[in-house]
Amino acid sequence: MNRLFVAYKPAGIGSNLFLSKLKRKYQVKKAGFSGTLDPFAKGVLVIGFGSHTKLFRFLNKTPKTYRATLWLGAKSDSLDTEMIEDVKMLKEFQQEDILAAVKSLEGELEYEPPIFSAKKIDGQRAYDLARAGKEVVLNKIHSTIYEMKLLHYCHPFVTFEATVSEGTYIRSLGLLIAKKLGLEAGSLSALERLCEGQFVYEDEKALDIKSSLNIPQNYYLGDQENVKFGRVLALDDLKVQEEGTYFLDNGDNISIITIADGAVTYELGRIAC
Repeated sequence: MNRLFVAYKPAGIGSNLFLSKLKRKYQVKKAGFSGTLDPFAKGVLVIGFGSHTKLFRFLNKTPKTYRATLWLGAKSDSLDTEMIEDVKMLKEFQQEDILAAVKSLEGELEYEPPIFSAKKIDGQRAYDLARAGKEVVLNKIHSTIYEMKLLHYCHPFVTFEATVSEGTYIRSLGLLIAKKLGLEAGSLSALERLCEGQFVYEDEKALDIKSSLNIPQNYYLGDQENVKFGRVLALDDLKVQEEGTYFLDNGDNISIITIADGAVTYELGRIAC
């Protein structure tokens, strides 16, 4: 079965285990997902079956939007409720101060990722090292924060939405909000991914492949048998000849090609739609 769709992962289960459940549900052997959600988080997960697992890097998956609830004064190395060590009793803040702290993160942001993250250090995941009690030192990363919305403040909980670039750590944004308010600690009590780019949850219905791609369409003007059998394509037979990656619409399937240094190469052969 070749299929691309958006599933909704509940909290309390890892992405790999959730994928295993989907494979049993649909009785498929080859499957994958894009954009891991750890067990604490819930929300949309782009799923591919069969040959459609090869499409992930060509999909329109940014920006991403998350909804999170920040627990002000709650200290946790994991920056969520999994490892709460201490909770400070705080005086209530003014609504305008909360709003200012949330909105202050918009724009280009440099910050430290959580030590309990999937980033690799010498081939090992940071969260594996952290759970083993080893020192974890991560380089600062850059993210683009397109929009921050304050949804609700019910002391000591701040619920916000963040629309961000790929690879942004929402737990770190929560801690930064707490620090903007002069606090040493803040941890997420809930985290939900609402969308990945254009992809939202719609009852696991199959996605239209051609409208899901983040690359432009090109047109092959030569003998269509060449595309059908994966033969070498001449640059002069393409309508658009500028360097870049494109998809060719072959009717019931697509091919993805790259033009570079005057040559045309296949990124993917014929993928059924």
